[in-house]
Amino acid sequence: SVAEKLAELGLTLPAAPAPAANYVPFVEAGGLLHVSGQISQTADGALILGRLGEDLDVAAGKAAAERSALALVAQVKAAVGDLDRVVRFVKLGVFVNSAAGFTQQPEVANGASDLLVALFGERGRHARSAVGVPALPRGVAVEIDAVVHIR
Repeated sequence: SVAEKLAELGLTLPAAPAPAANYVPFVEAGGLLHVSGQISQTADGALILGRLGEDLDVAAGKAAAERSALALVAQVKAAVGDLDRVVRFVKLGVFVNSAAGFTQQPEVANGASDLLVALFGERGRHARSAVGVPALPRGVAVEIDAVVHIR
């Protein structure tokens, strides 16, 4: 189970973050769960701030992406109750706060992708975009949204 995998990895699923503005955290349409962007936060809720290639290196970016993916999983759980209802993660959009010239967004995004595969196995494999942006909300390092096929 995903709960057992989390324990094996020494991770705890955070509480699903509340929306920060006028939107909902997820929308289900036709068996697809669209999850709003989840920003990088530490286990105690502090924002993981910084720009890759300027303030943060790839290892720190991967860790931030992993934390964003944990928040994403928490939102999925809040939406469906039981993570066994996840058929497959269909698509991730990974946005990386990047300095000019930083080109390792895919390596940063692997922090999220690797975690989803570790937790869900083949159901965690997904299509993905890894995009460098000049700024993200509140100055966070990474934001991730997703489309998840659920039953």
